[in-house]
Amino acid sequence: MDTSEQPQLPDVFDIDPIWTTSRTARQIHALGEVEKDISRLLSLASSSISLLTLPQTDSSDDNLPQGEERSEQFVLEVSEYFERLDSIQVAIRSSLAHIRHSRIAPSAINAPPLGFIPPSLGVALPPEPPTQTGANSSEPSSSKSVRATRGLQEERLDRDAWKGILDALTRLKREMETKPKTEDTDVEMK
Repeated sequence: MDTSEQPQLPDVFDIDPIWTTSRTARQIHALGEVEKDISRLLSLASSSISLLTLPQTDSSDDNLPQGEERSEQFVLEVSEYFERLDSIQVAIRSSLAHIRHSRIAPSAINAPPLGFIPPSLGVALPPEPPTQTGANSSEPSSSKSVRATRGLQEERLDRDAWKGILDALTRLKREMETKPKTEDTDVEMK
């Protein structure tokens, strides 16, 4: 068999080392290759269908073979199509077996709801349950919607800022309480 007819395998040295660090990374890389195979599969399906049409309907820029060459080309493309299809189903089954073996929760791989905006920094906190007071709530509704989209890091920054404000006000109050006593003692000495 001629080496030009063998499918080209990706060179191991061409793969970014990040994809070889773990089994999961290798599975993600394999799924990326499946995506490329699917696009090639669609291209093969398109060219195979073009080869099935009558030669009279070919346009001049199709560059399709004529006569016996046409049927030979069709056989080659259909053979490659089914080889790709087989490799795609094997790769997808392998990935699904990896997910089952890893016991990954289905909720971790489900698509997010329509219109979901991920938080900018880290994992978002779970939403707070609605209060019964409704209009009597001390927090405005726009502030509640902002809090629902903030991430954990943002919540920590907010918490630390409020702690800093509380510490500053406590120190100021202590200063205010001790300052009048020292002024009173200065007046009595004179």
